[in-house]
Amino acid sequence: MATVPITKRGAEKLKEELHRLKTVERPSVINAIAEARAQGDLSENAEYDAAKDRQGFIEGRIQEIEGKLSVAQVIDPSSLDADGKVVFGATVELEDENTSEKVTYQIVGEDEADLKLGLINVSSPIARALIGKEDGDIAIVDAPGGQKRYEIIGVSYI
Repeated sequence: MATVPITKRGAEKLKEELHRLKTVERPSVINAIAEARAQGDLSENAEYDAAKDRQGFIEGRIQEIEGKLSVAQVIDPSSLDADGKVVFGATVELEDENTSEKVTYQIVGEDEADLKLGLINVSSPIARALIGKEDGDIAIVDAPGGQKRYEIIGVSYI
């Protein structure tokens, strides 16, 4: 099975969610099911149905996270030495050639991506255009609104 890259921070967030699901959410929903069963007839018991649905969601999420962690290749960006090249985990400062607007992105795994925080998915068009480039290179991104050209101003591994 192929490994999936994830930053050290992303792996920690998944582990925290998994711990919370197993130690807080799962026992809570088990208690809710037990209380609903104690009320008697389950055929028309909305609390029981809701608790069973919640239990199904929690168990599914636990399996999903455990599966992701089992194939994860945890990468610590601060320990990378890619000679200034853009690689997974790198933080890249860009300047849009048309507007001179500067943006900073870190290339992360699928589960960590959050554009508002400047975290872009490694498989996104902009990340794919940046991988392998270095300071001073031009990255051409095929965006929905047409091609965008970005100059790479800086590459860091933090």
